[in-house]
Amino acid sequence: RTIHEFRPGELPPRATIIEAIDAARWAPNHHLTEPWHFYLLGPETIREIVNLNTGIVKINKGDKAAAIKQERWSAIPGWLVMTCDRSEDDLRAREDYAACCCAAQNMMLYLYNAGIGVKWTTGDVTRDPRFYDLIWADPSAEEVVGLFWYGYADVIPTASRKPAGQLMVELP
Repeated sequence: RTIHEFRPGELPPRATIIEAIDAARWAPNHHLTEPWHFYLLGPETIREIVNLNTGIVKINKGDKAAAIKQERWSAIPGWLVMTCDRSEDDLRAREDYAACCCAAQNMMLYLYNAGIGVKWTTGDVTRDPRFYDLIWADPSAEEVVGLFWYGYADVIPTASRKPAGQLMVELP
């Protein structure tokens, strides 16, 4: 469940986040490549990313949108980035990215079970070369899978999904 609104100023325990990353690393991955890397962001890095994103939004959507985005992003309690090893082999790159998505799901389910909400985002800022500099990652060696915001949910949105019967085909 994606959480969009977090209670301000309530950062979940670091130990719980580490436990969630521990759960993430058990995701299935072909040839046990373990292609994921996790960056737990501190206040200084978060501020720099908020400022980078504010600048991007300002250029694309103007001052008002940038101010709104800056205020919203500045209130998000916890930040984590996951990257995936890059590979010259197309099949391995695809399998490794899929494994990272499984790891993300493991992490998010662990946190949800611990009462911590998460939002997985892949906005423009995560594709900006300056983002890699801010998280000290080498863009030639790894790619951002997602920026994960976490904290205690202020609002838990309702969600619905199609019934399983609409999603499957039974073959003879």
